[in-house]
Amino acid sequence: MTTGFVPDGLLHSVSREDQFWGTANLGEAMPGVLTPLGWSIWGPGTELAVRNAFVAMGSLPPKLAVIPHDTSERFISIFYGRVAGRINFLCEMGDRLPGSSAEIIAGQMLGEVPPEITSRRDLSRLPAIAHRLPVQMMTIRKTVVAGTASTFGWWTDRLRTVDTLDLTGAQRMLGEAYDKFVAMVSLQARGFFIGVQGIYDQLLSLIFASDLPADSANAIMAGQGSHAETEIIVDLWDLGRGRITLETFLTRHGYHGPLEGEVSGRVWREDPTPVIRMAAQYADRPESENPTATAERRMAERLEAETLLLSKLPAHKRPGAKLVLRLAVSRIPLRGIGKAAFLQSLDVARASARRMGVLLTDAGVLSDPEDVFMFTREELGAGLGSDAKQIAATRQELRAELQTLDIPSSWKGNPTPFAVGRPAEDDATVTGIGASGGTVEGVVRVVHDPAFTDVEPDEIIVCATTDPSWASVLFLSAALVVDIGGKLSHAAVVAREVGIPCVINTLNGTRVLATGDRVRVDGNAGTVEILSRARPIS
Repeated sequence: MTTGFVPDGLLHSVSREDQFWGTANLGEAMPGVLTPLGWSIWGPGTELAVRNAFVAMGSLPPKLAVIPHDTSERFISIFYGRVAGRINFLCEMGDRLPGSSAEIIAGQMLGEVPPEITSRRDLSRLPAIAHRLPVQMMTIRKTVVAGTASTFGWWTDRLRTVDTLDLTGAQRMLGEAYDKFVAMVSLQARGFFIGVQGIYDQLLSLIFASDLPADSANAIMAGQGSHAETEIIVDLWDLGRGRITLETFLTRHGYHGPLEGEVSGRVWREDPTPVIRMAAQYADRPESENPTATAERRMAERLEAETLLLSKLPAHKRPGAKLVLRLAVSRIPLRGIGKAAFLQSLDVARASARRMGVLLTDAGVLSDPEDVFMFTREELGAGLGSDAKQIAATRQELRAELQTLDIPSSWKGNPTPFAVGRPAEDDATVTGIGASGGTVEGVVRVVHDPAFTDVEPDEIIVCATTDPSWASVLFLSAALVVDIGGKLSHAAVVAREVGIPCVINTLNGTRVLATGDRVRVDGNAGTVEILSRARPIS
């Protein structure tokens, strides 16, 4: 890559030097270097979704529910092909919301708040917030559940017909999928910021105030009811034991799979090989690990821990504490419900794009059906010209170059890229955020391939980030260590659900640790101690 190289605008932006950015959480939803089609769906969709969520709460004026022309004023942007969120924006919203702050909202979403950002309480939107937020908080669960209810049936119906479409029909379906995606991401954002964020913060405060022992605190955090991802685990368990067929599993979960957040990724309905392998591994597990029985046991442990928590509080604080505990169980799972819906929407976009790729290749417009992902949603909707093959080749080369680079997890201004695969760092300890309690010793497996082709049961998974399909392998794992994220990131939530220790936001875990290292993971303290190396660090 030439010195000072800047992509042509499709997959790179430039920021003002006074703005802070971070990749946590967004990086797990939009993995790696996106394709032009992927960014043309995710970029505007997420920007509008997040802004609409804060408009619904009253903290953002309705006139600002638009995509700013200036990158430095947006919530989401792309740098060297990788997506990042503007921390300044989240901090501003946190400082406007009662009971929240810059540290709370940005810390939970992106893992950390830069020390240069100072929390400044802003009461200018308080009248609008007081008018809108209480109603939104009371109705958010009903809103998310009702709003997403029809998406699964819509996904199933569109996949059934996509291979019969002509080019115009495929273009139309891509547009429909984008509109559905924006609507579902908007529900996800509202569910997270209105329904999940505040209750989660109150739950943490309640646990801290009651001075619970670590095992009881872990039981409360790990037993917050069913999440969409844990349904994958139950069905894999049944698939491995012949209780359901592969076709049934794919009918329910086929929109998940490796790099499912990138529209060009091949999900399980397209390639079920990872499912078949994991089902065989599940079949080897003893019946005592049955995930349904395990979930029931965690629920019983949660109820017992809640009783202990209430006993430690003064009588006058118990009614409020009971309300927080009840709302946590009903609202924290909203995160998974919204995510499933927007992934189904994205999968319809994937299917319609692949149909267009086949038709355009047959017509001689493209050299390969996969080249369709090198064009934006707008370009595909308008129709490709005679130079499409050359444009696709140039963009493929650009994306390949960007895949040799990585960027920091957070930065100010514009990031400085570095080469992927730089030498491991010879540190003795990896530290991060303790996101799921417990301590375990085991052997590391650094995972770069989201198809999990090399992962074996009972290993400690070390990765840069995760997506919902990872729930399937985390059930078989001893612990999880992740480079980026906060306590409400996907990795942290699923680790608590499956009951394994998790250390998140290490920033350097995938560089310090190597497959075969033996380590001790402490999910309470947020540390990973290296006990022995598989091989010397050069």
